Amino acid sequence: MGTRFNEQVVLITGASSGVGKAVALRVAGEGAAVVLGARGKDAGEQVAAEIRATGGQALFVPTDVTVEQDVARLTQAALSEYGRLDAAFNNAGAVHAFGPIEEIEEPGWRADLELNLTSVYYGLRHQIPALVASGGGAILNNASNLGVVGMGSVAPYVAAKHGVVGLTRAAALEAADKGIRVNALVSGAVDTPAFRNTMGATPEGVATIAALHPLGRISTPEEIASFCAYLLSREASFVTGAALAVDGGFTAR
Repeated sequence: MGTRFNEQVVLITGASSGVGKAVALRVAGEGAAVVLGARGKDAGEQVAAEIRATGGQALFVPTDVTVEQDVARLTQAALSEYGRLDAAFNNAGAVHAFGPIEEIEEPGWRADLELNLTSVYYGLRHQIPALVASGGGAILNNASNLGVVGMGSVAPYVAAKHGVVGLTRAAALEAADKGIRVNALVSGAVDTPAFRNTMGATPEGVATIAALHPLGRISTPEEIASFCAYLLSREASFVTGAALAVDGGFTAR
């Protein structure tokens, strides 16, 4: 086990697969006790069991991040189980509504905002007091590359992720004097089950998205996790209020 996160407690949402799982494995491997939240109970428990099997500490709490009571319960679980909270990664998100704006019905619009933006507000609302009580810490919100650039056919998701960047900056200013850093992750496409499902799991679909990245490929979850681990750690002690890209050059165009 590593030492960068020893005696620290890290909360992660959307932790049952993909980037969330990769971050959980990474920080747990560096000594963190991890508190995992996700809708999928079986998959989430499996991630926690995998961490414990290698000597790490992990607790899974079934969590629907669109329900504030669930987010509050997840945060409280960290305090009850480990006595503190040092960092949080608000990672849960997905696209619900596809198509031209004029064809997207209100339920799809609301679903994308609730999952991708309101959930982050819920996280900040409960994580900031917990971090204050623990003496400060770090929060990382997953804004994706569509938090800083536009794309057609997924306008509600784009709007939500742009909102995450703005919310991150406001929270960073509010929390700076409390010893809390708040940053936004601007990630490119990542090779996860959710990504491949969205692209229809076709080589052509994946290749089309890969071509949008100047490096000519999409990232692995582990590549994203290494960057997240840095931002969540005390090594990034002077980084706050930033929207930081790990996107293969996608947003450099």
